[in-house]
Amino acid sequence: MLAIRLALTALVTCLGTQSVGTEPLISKSYSYYSVSGQTSTELERELWRSGPELAETGTRHPGATRIKISRTISFEETPGRCRVKDVTVKLETNLTLPRWTDQAKADRKAKLVWLTLSSDIKRHEERHAEIARQWSRKLEKTLKALRPMPDCQRMQAEVEAVSKTILEKHSADHDRFDRVEAASFERRIKRILRYKASQMRTDG
Repeated sequence: MLAIRLALTALVTCLGTQSVGTEPLISKSYSYYSVSGQTSTELERELWRSGPELAETGTRHPGATRIKISRTISFEETPGRCRVKDVTVKLETNLTLPRWTDQAKADRKAKLVWLTLSSDIKRHEERHAEIARQWSRKLEKTLKALRPMPDCQRMQAEVEAVSKTILEKHSADHDRFDRVEAASFERRIKRILRYKASQMRTDG
């Protein structure tokens, strides 16, 4: 339902001197788009019409997580042996979320729908960011643990092959999460709406 895009870049050096971090370098930022509407029907329609568009499909979604993973790798070469010396993985995530502009004018039902949907959208995107963090750590740990090869050409090829495998699993993990979420979306939202409605009746 909600989308993620991955870009992988790499800077590879031989006999480099950069230091090794114990964790990937991780940053997370947020972007917002405006949603109008004064009723629950208008609000739901605008979430799908105004949300971020995926360039690959041309479709819009209520939220999106854009991910960029980059690597800095150095090798140490000695006669007949090359090993990975340093690895630093950098992860950048940007979450695009909705911001409602007509809340002050909206009815009670619309406010309940907004509270429910916006919370669920944010939870969903935060989970995508967490999946990316977990796989970035896996990538850095795995590359650091690679066994030496007879030369740096083969060592670099091994790094690329391992990186490709891990990032394919990373992408599949996001796809799997989206499928599970899409299958349970309506049931989950109805359950949350009932719970929040009962809270509002109690508070009111």
